[in-house]
Amino acid sequence: MRMTIAAVLFATALAPSLAYADSGPGSPADTTPPVRIDAGARGLKLRSGAKLAPGRVLDIKSVVETDGGEERREDTNVNVTFALQAEVLFDKDSSGLSAPATARIAAIAAEVKRQRATALRIFGFTDNLGSADHGVALSKERANAVQRQLAKDLGSSAIHYEIRGYGEQYPISDNATEDGRRKNRRVEVSFPRR
Repeated sequence: MRMTIAAVLFATALAPSLAYADSGPGSPADTTPPVRIDAGARGLKLRSGAKLAPGRVLDIKSVVETDGGEERREDTNVNVTFALQAEVLFDKDSSGLSAPATARIAAIAAEVKRQRATALRIFGFTDNLGSADHGVALSKERANAVQRQLAKDLGSSAIHYEIRGYGEQYPISDNATEDGRRKNRRVEVSFPRR
């Protein structure tokens, strides 16, 4: 797997201590000292008795996917989302899990256990080929198949499942090409981080 996207946002404008200059990819490292923000500065408008909050990370998003894009994991400080392309899990126009699918779903179940998740969202998606009704039905059947395997792997009735089939809604790529349609045919499993 390789890292494809990583983004971090800091609340430096409100930090009472330090704000750092951005040194993006490919730019030389900035060796100038960080800018100090003086909470007592006259130009800083705070109501009487108010104090600046400590700096904190607002959002972190990391996306890791295989070179071919068959599997993707997206982590934020709120959720973990796994996306598996339909070709990894199912035969064409089928909702029966393939043999390699069970190992991939078992890896997701292991992460669910590690995070001690109690609520899982399993959403199925298709491309725009065929009728919209068929796409919705197939995507729901595929989401159900993944849920049944996860329930078997997790062996816990204490988990709440939300299952949806969205068909061709919410594409992540262009349906005009086969490569784009392949990316859109997927099942996503997500749960809150702990």
